[in-house]
Amino acid sequence: MAEGSCGCSLGLALGLVMLIIGPCLSAELVLTVEPNDEVAVTGQPLTLLCSADGIQPILISWRKNGAPLSIGEHTFVLPNGSLYLPLFCPTIDDGEYDCVAQNRFGSVVSRKARVQASAISDFHIFPQDATLEESGVARFQCQIQGLPEPDIVWERDGEIIDTQDPRYTLLPTGVLQITALRAEDAGTYRCVGTNLAGVKYSPAGSLTVTGPHYTGYKDPIILVGPENLTKTIHQTAILECMATGNPRPIVSWSRLDGRPIGVEGIQVLGTGNLVISDLTVHHSGVYVCAANKPGTRVRRTAQGRLVVQAPAEFVQHPQSISRPVGTTAIFTCLAQGEPPPQITWLKNGQELELSGHITLKNNNSSLTISGISQEDEAIYQCIAQNSAGSSQASARLSVLWAEGLPGPPQNIRAATVSSTSIQVSWSEPLENTQEIIGYVVHIRKMADPAQMEYQEAVSKDTFLQVVTDLEPSATYIFYIKAYTSRGASKASATVVQGTFGEVPAVPSLYIKVLNSTAIQAAWEPSIKLGQNEGFKLYYRKVSLPHYTGPMLLPSNVTSYNICKLDPMVVYEVKLLAYNQHGDGNSTVRFVSLKEASARPVLNPSCNCVSDDQRSKSSTTGIIIGIHIGVTCIIFCVLFLIFGLMKCKTMQDQHSAPQNPSTGFGRGPDTAGHNGGILTDGEAARTKAKVYDLNEMEQLFHRPPHEEESVLCHGEPATCLDETLVSTITPDELSFAEEDPPGSLNANVAPKSKTEPSTFL
Repeated sequence: MAEGSCGCSLGLALGLVMLIIGPCLSAELVLTVEPNDEVAVTGQPLTLLCSADGIQPILISWRKNGAPLSIGEHTFVLPNGSLYLPLFCPTIDDGEYDCVAQNRFGSVVSRKARVQASAISDFHIFPQDATLEESGVARFQCQIQGLPEPDIVWERDGEIIDTQDPRYTLLPTGVLQITALRAEDAGTYRCVGTNLAGVKYSPAGSLTVTGPHYTGYKDPIILVGPENLTKTIHQTAILECMATGNPRPIVSWSRLDGRPIGVEGIQVLGTGNLVISDLTVHHSGVYVCAANKPGTRVRRTAQGRLVVQAPAEFVQHPQSISRPVGTTAIFTCLAQGEPPPQITWLKNGQELELSGHITLKNNNSSLTISGISQEDEAIYQCIAQNSAGSSQASARLSVLWAEGLPGPPQNIRAATVSSTSIQVSWSEPLENTQEIIGYVVHIRKMADPAQMEYQEAVSKDTFLQVVTDLEPSATYIFYIKAYTSRGASKASATVVQGTFGEVPAVPSLYIKVLNSTAIQAAWEPSIKLGQNEGFKLYYRKVSLPHYTGPMLLPSNVTSYNICKLDPMVVYEVKLLAYNQHGDGNSTVRFVSLKEASARPVLNPSCNCVSDDQRSKSSTTGIIIGIHIGVTCIIFCVLFLIFGLMKCKTMQDQHSAPQNPSTGFGRGPDTAGHNGGILTDGEAARTKAKVYDLNEMEQLFHRPPHEEESVLCHGEPATCLDETLVSTITPDELSFAEEDPPGSLNANVAPKSKTEPSTFL
């Protein structure tokens, strides 16, 4: 890593600058090793390399397809920053990866590395049967797709072909050429393709060689000419040209633009195939294959275009600079390649957002930042990319802050307090502390992008802050800035600390009655539970001190049947979730089978083997709890109030005499009351009551065959229709020591049936 003096402008007060920033030595943050494209084998380990150099501490994280990569049991970051996958899984691990290096000055991002699973397909082009004459030429071709590109070997009659025979030409593209055919060349030909994913055999084709039918003159014919190819620099290009005729034609090559082909890296295979090794962009062009009849000007030609691409390469890298607040900074980044690369800019590893004071010019090759503020201090990265590859270069903008601002806070430390809190401590800056009005703690989860950072402000006398409401089992990055009325200090060094794990939350538990001797415990999976490895289920008779269990159930199970129960007692069922940190709090439910045993059973069967697949077929469960009782009481009270209000309304409507002619005297329909004579007022009130009772009967019909209806003061089952609610008297109920007092309320004894007139 280069080390030298920073570019501190002499136009500024040099003494002031040196006083503020000290000896201005720097070690820029750079990636020394970047990941490359990889083809991985399923089930085998894979390592993506990444390392960085610069001012420590340096944190290296990874992204997959642009999103932060979760580090866990399946992926590890090695101490040198490389990513290690112990068992490559194509469905999970395929994608584009890049690494991000970060220190106190900013972040830089590596090139993207494509990771793909090794694979090999069947041959889609393979030898076909052919019958050819002696002294002629034969050509067979095989093509197969795979990652990495499969190696192809040719067999004749099950034996590998002798490549030392000059009449046989094997091209890396999967082509077999045979010249000057002989009878012994007849046979069955096939290809064998091999790569990391395995071996594939092509269908076979038969070659039959017959005697020559015509030995006279034949014009030159090009059987196969060169194809259009697109390659990348340093690769090898093979331009095929196969000709026949009598006499055998001479094959030659030239460029259509007249430029010489040259001799370095040029080779001719067989009777006329052109091979160009270690390609450069200068090899791009149109190549012409000519088949010439010896001693004459008779010729046949064919041509193909070769395009050689070059990845982006920097001509001018951006340079790190230091600028005072309010001035202008310019970064220049020039790159070349074939095709011409596109240039984009990043700020601390994130795409640069253009604003009024940040502009791009000259096809994005020039970045201008005017009116510099403290927020512009960062590492700026230039990414040059084309279809052949990408390159990156970075530079840092250091903002010289105003005279008298404090230095960065010192001695930052972090300690884990709990699964949701971390304690951060620091000491005051080394200089200019008199005007400090407070500190700001900057907080970010390591897996989150920089935009997700948030802050907590504290007073100037506070050097310790407990950061709460964090996620369990998560890693966080912290740094501190000191603030004055004129601005902020530079950031302190960063510190990384993780929270503890925690036990799962309380699961929801529901009980359903299957029959008179069996119940089903069911619960719902929820992300609110947190990380859990499974569930523990217990049950017992409430009169016994010890539970049966635990039944250990995996995290994907959501129900369990408990069979062979006593229908005459009350059971307590308890469920909790657990993980590597311990057991979570439990949920307790009580259930009685008394009433279920007295009623017809809709589903008497109990499958105690498949415990997670039958919640839909069971009858309605009987759940003992105070919530149903309270709901019923509230409903009944509202019903009573409604009846009283209706009664009062009817009284007001019918309080006048029915027959005005009777005045205040006793009418003909007045009845005796307890053997006495009713007064006129009593008669009127009696009529009103009778009328109101008839009105209620019209509003609330009852079948003639039923008894008087009970308005929630009778049996509880009447209030809940078909739902059964068991009544547990205090004598039947006992509590374990872990249950808090008063966790269950004894039900109030049901009232007797009451006539409707009671409500009037």
